[in-house]
Amino acid sequence: MIRRNLNHPEVKATRYIAHGGGIAHMILTTQYLRTLMFLAHASVPPGNKLLGHIDPMEEIYIIQKGQGSMQVGDEICDVKPGDAIHIPIGQYHELTNTGGEELTLLVIAGLIPE
Repeated sequence: MIRRNLNHPEVKATRYIAHGGGIAHMILTTQYLRTLMFLAHASVPPGNKLLGHIDPMEEIYIIQKGQGSMQVGDEICDVKPGDAIHIPIGQYHELTNTGGEELTLLVIAGLIPE
């Protein structure tokens, strides 16, 4: 069993700026995972965004706290806690915090196809 907490020293050591507007931590990576690339936790302050980008892997964003606006490809929708957003391989995506509190989310990423 592998157990991680956001306060675990190994997780805290991975802190990085995520796509220009958020703070992220890697909870689990390929060091432990076999069929996924990573599980990360990210937070986006009010008025900030995870800038639009394209990734070479499939992702799922799971909103934990706060509210925002999510764009995947040409589609835009409001998101709230409990929402899971599927991002297909190679799709442009951007998440904006539209609320007055920190927006937090989990990011699950599949392996990059060969």
